[in-house]
Amino acid sequence: MLSPLGETLRRHDPDRFLTVLFAPEARRETLVTLYAFNHELARAREVASQSLLALMRLQWWREVVEGEAKGHEVATPLLAMLADGRLDAGDLLALIEAREAEVDGDFPTLEAWCDWLLAGAGGLAVAAGRALGVTDDGVLRGLRLRGAAYGVAGLLRARLVLGRQGRAPWPTDHLAALDMTAEAAAADPTDARLRDLFAHLAEEGRGFLAEARVLPAPPRAAIAAALPAVLARRDLRHMPSVDPRPRGLGDRLAVTFAGLMGRV
Repeated sequence: MLSPLGETLRRHDPDRFLTVLFAPEARRETLVTLYAFNHELARAREVASQSLLALMRLQWWREVVEGEAKGHEVATPLLAMLADGRLDAGDLLALIEAREAEVDGDFPTLEAWCDWLLAGAGGLAVAAGRALGVTDDGVLRGLRLRGAAYGVAGLLRARLVLGRQGRAPWPTDHLAALDMTAEAAAADPTDARLRDLFAHLAEEGRGFLAEARVLPAPPRAAIAAALPAVLARRDLRHMPSVDPRPRGLGDRLAVTFAGLMGRV
């Protein structure tokens, strides 16, 4: 039976919910809590009407991670898991920092954009790996790269939704080379000029995956932390289509096969 947080995760982050099922049973709830925390950080930017309000919500979560008890369905188990060492406070604070950088969505260069993804989506994969017992630096680096690739794919899949929110979290220098502003890119994410940019960003994601393949593979007990890369690989293969394809049976089977085989 799923916990209430598990039900929430299944509704709001079905990709990662599926991957959690391949974690050792004793550690699944830790991953559920970690991913629910990540969802709350994402919501800080999505639901706040002003940057300051988003930063205030993120500061609230910073206070939770630093040990301030607050009544909340995610904060309460999160604090317990931090207290007993199931989650690492440094990992979670790094995720908050990455979300703070996202609030204004200003990434002046492609390098800055990649660094943000390695810290954010990549950092989440590292936190998941540590929660599953990974300590090897090479394995953790591979997880960071796989997580960042999933972040690239997620942004490209969501670009129409982001545009409706008035957001265009793309490298400013590349937009300028297209004679576009972030505002113009958000107003029309289907603009033909953006197609080459999205193709280039997809290639960056594929580069993350290629780099990860030469690093030590995660142990079977930690395979759940790497499984989002299966979806990233499939997504990036189809980029940059104008209308991202919805998740289908093939996606779920690919994750299931990789999880059962213990290989990504």
